[in-house]
Amino acid sequence: MSPGGGACGPASKELRPSGFFEFIENLTWGWALIPLLVVFSLFITMMSGFVQFRYFFRMFRVLSPRNRTGNANSISDREALLVSVGGRVGGGNIAGVAVAISLGGPGAVFWMWAVALIGMATSLVECTLAQLYKRSNGDGTYRGGPADYIVYGLGQRFRWLAVLYAVCLLMAFAFGFNAFQGNTFAGAVHESLGIDRMWAGILLAVLTAVIVYGGIRRIAKASDVIIPIMAFVYIGLALAVIVTNITELPRVLWSIVANAFGLEQAVGGGIGAAVSQGLRRGLFSNEAGLGSAPNVAATADVRHPISQGITQSLSVFIDTIVICSCTAFIILLGPVYQPGIEVDGIALTQQSLVSQVGSWSQYFLTVAALLFAFSSIIYNYYLGETALKVMTAQPVLVHVLRWAVVAVVFLGATAPGATAVFFFSDPLMGLLAVVNLMAMIMLFPTCLRLLEDFRQQLKAGIERPVFQPAAFPDLDLDHSAWPHAKLAQKQVASALSPAASAT
Repeated sequence: MSPGGGACGPASKELRPSGFFEFIENLTWGWALIPLLVVFSLFITMMSGFVQFRYFFRMFRVLSPRNRTGNANSISDREALLVSVGGRVGGGNIAGVAVAISLGGPGAVFWMWAVALIGMATSLVECTLAQLYKRSNGDGTYRGGPADYIVYGLGQRFRWLAVLYAVCLLMAFAFGFNAFQGNTFAGAVHESLGIDRMWAGILLAVLTAVIVYGGIRRIAKASDVIIPIMAFVYIGLALAVIVTNITELPRVLWSIVANAFGLEQAVGGGIGAAVSQGLRRGLFSNEAGLGSAPNVAATADVRHPISQGITQSLSVFIDTIVICSCTAFIILLGPVYQPGIEVDGIALTQQSLVSQVGSWSQYFLTVAALLFAFSSIIYNYYLGETALKVMTAQPVLVHVLRWAVVAVVFLGATAPGATAVFFFSDPLMGLLAVVNLMAMIMLFPTCLRLLEDFRQQLKAGIERPVFQPAAFPDLDLDHSAWPHAKLAQKQVASALSPAASAT
């Protein structure tokens, strides 16, 4: 049920919160949070000069080996990207998209695309801010996220807000969403292979323990292997379905657009259902603006904060425009989907795939569910560890958290009813999204300053702009977190001085 790896968004019917948490959910997801995120994403897109489209092709530079730094301990921007993609991409990309189509019709896919394209700008801003205010661990690695840009960007008087954010992050992601991931994986294994949930839970718990005890470096290394395999195999399968049904593709594309604007009505609620389901699925899947991905973005060793912001925009694109679209085409090109008939999400995707490529594909989806769940679990754990360090510096509590997460994963897998205990996850995720959104709004002018600095360096002919923290003396920055600055200071100064004199 996490945004990147869960079912289909807040408050599934069987896990309705009550009392205080229901009140929190109504104040966030139930009222104005989704429209506010969409409006703010549009605002950022326009004020930044459509930055996600201007630097779209630059996003793919992260895949080049040239971006790797000389520090063996550091996390590269590519590794940070893949950890982030692993968190965004989860069971929701298989089941959640199916639910969105079932409830909102093919038009939901169009609005899912739309919110992803503007959400790329939101992700750029929050991940740029996380990079700007990151702190060095002293060993070539870094830490940061919304809690840090609240404390160092807004000031110590807002530390209580950072602690509130950290508590919500820890409880929602490290515990709540990891229980649901374990439940999703064990259910898929039991349904397709008949394997008892106990054994699936043991396997997932052991794998989780091995990775989380290696810290962020092992998490990054694991993601560097798992995520490309997971993504490329799933994309390849979807492409096979598309090629097999290539003559039907124009019809499906037309139904997506027509249903999105009410020219065709596939489900009750018409265009309203399409817009609602598409926006929800897009936001829950790519997490843009929710304040989770910046915690991973801050770990990367990059030359300029905007560089990691651009990179994280690519993770939104991969998650929604690529992976979610794969699921959508598998469903809409197959004979199983019938407009207006509600079907369980994972069952609709599974049946659609089986009808296209054969019964063996249900076993593939089981493996995909494992990879998707596992990548989300290690991502969610790291978010919990980051949150814990905001609240306390006691190292022993990190070990307590690790074993607690392993136990929660096992509990969620073996006792499906136990996930009801974590009904607070969605309301707390809504609350941390509100906190993050407020901080982003207040710090957006600072992000625009960084964007202007990045553009000026590109204009001056610097192919890979370098951030100079000394040029921003009014900001509370950790200068030791920018080792490239001194090495490139002369290059930047000499390149910018002719441009400055010319103006």
